Amino acid sequence: MKKTILSVLSLIWIAAILSTGCEDTVTQDDIDSATIPASNVSFSKHIQPVFNVKCNFTGCHNTTDRAGGLALTSYIEVTSNISVVVPGDSETSVMVWTINREAGGRNMPPLGYPALTQNQIDGITTWIDEGAQAN
Repeated sequence: MKKTILSVLSLIWIAAILSTGCEDTVTQDDIDSATIPASNVSFSKHIQPVFNVKCNFTGCHNTTDRAGGLALTSYIEVTSNISVVVPGDSETSVMVWTINREAGGRNMPPLGYPALTQNQIDGITTWIDEGAQAN
């Protein structure tokens, strides 16, 4: 009996520690309130966090599901298809067509999923125009 109580208390203690360790998790509200600058856009600082929150969930652009054959979980994955991201040329990048809902691309994200803000769309476009660097 004493062993069971200690086990239960240990599990509660571990759960409490783990739940407080998640305070640095980036949420959709955090991403939507963050401003991507008009120039010098960083993939790791500005673009990947948007993909992580808006695109990389179950059934979409994660490494398991690869919706449309595309994962957006890392720089390598994002830039692996030269037609999706054309470094230095957002006008011919399928990614920009899709997030702007232009002809020639699928509308992303689809209705019912968290929409990108105009600042996020502009940031992705600028990052591509600036050469789609791994910065």
